[in-house]
Amino acid sequence: MVQVRADAYDCDVLVVGGGIVGLSTAYALTRAAPGTRVTVLEKEPGPARHQTGRNSGVVHSGIYYRPGSLKARYAVRGAAEMIKFCAEYGIDHSVTGKLIVATDRAELPRLHALVQRGRENGIPVRELGAAQIAEYEPEVRGLAAIHVGTTGVCDFTAVARQLARASGAEIRYGSRVVRVDRRPDRGVAVLTSAGQVVRARVLVNCAGLYCDELARLTGDEPGVRIVPFRGEYYELARPELVRGLVYPVPDPAFPFLGVHLTKGLDGGVHVGPNAVPALAREGYGWGVVRPRELAGTAAWPGAWALARRHWRYGAGELHRSLSKPAFLDAVRRLVPGVEERDLVRAPAGVRAQAITRDGTLVDDFLIREGARAVHVLNAPSPAATASLPIGREVSRRTLEMLRAL
Repeated sequence: MVQVRADAYDCDVLVVGGGIVGLSTAYALTRAAPGTRVTVLEKEPGPARHQTGRNSGVVHSGIYYRPGSLKARYAVRGAAEMIKFCAEYGIDHSVTGKLIVATDRAELPRLHALVQRGRENGIPVRELGAAQIAEYEPEVRGLAAIHVGTTGVCDFTAVARQLARASGAEIRYGSRVVRVDRRPDRGVAVLTSAGQVVRARVLVNCAGLYCDELARLTGDEPGVRIVPFRGEYYELARPELVRGLVYPVPDPAFPFLGVHLTKGLDGGVHVGPNAVPALAREGYGWGVVRPRELAGTAAWPGAWALARRHWRYGAGELHRSLSKPAFLDAVRRLVPGVEERDLVRAPAGVRAQAITRDGTLVDDFLIREGARAVHVLNAPSPAATASLPIGREVSRRTLEMLRAL
């Protein structure tokens, strides 16, 4: 095993993961406690290569999330902070607002519930009748909608790069963690794929798709497993059909928001994502299969419990993945003028979704502590939006741990 000497630390805090949450944590640590030595290890050659850089770039308002939850509090606060951060550093962004549209009478009670939830979370919303939808989106059809003015878009990859620069942390790219030796009375030592040993007083796990594996490497049982869900996207060949952001009414039983349309900063329109089980943690296509990772998912009882409980929903998502006409049907519920030739395949993303042993989808951010370790165990969307408050919370816990040593 890698040995830790009490008098030899390369840094005070070692952050594993160079996505937006890990880099926000490094930024928060050096802001809250100047002089704290922070090192970030990232296995890729640059930052934000996975969840941060493979989404639709939406700065979420926080309307979907249970009042009082971390997601609700951090998304509402984080959206305002993210826009301010982008403005301060000259990062491309736009506050566009969005429509959430009910296209079926059965969705109307859920739409009204979102209005109430938005108000409880302090988010201004405007309720629209069918005829008023065209004021915002002439090509969109629905029975009713709500307009959420605080939603926007930004370049999260650029945000991550700026956080890395502004943190003053040492960032080591191409450094995959292969072994962890934690001695609660002495510290943590990490061996990387490059053969480097990094010794720290405290480890912070922001490893995203691999956060549960890193927790176990550290010696902590996370109590959840990451089950990867691929989100597949198309680009709209006629972006003029959409002015801003258009969403369906989501199913409250799932943390997925359904196929939606997002006008990006470049004027293009992202369509998607769906949510299908990925066959690898970085399974960005059906052809990417990693047997060890797939076996790990299959061995977790929660994965089977989830499949049994929600097989109808999963079958529909799989159908939309394998059938472009089925995906088109989902889009045309919102924008009837979209035709099959308008949908052009775009790069997919993978959501790191924590699932408990009984098959429950963890619906809030999940941060747990062990000896000399802080683990971020569930940080899917809206984690990019909420990354600045998440980083401060992880930093707070880490600094308290350091002071107690």
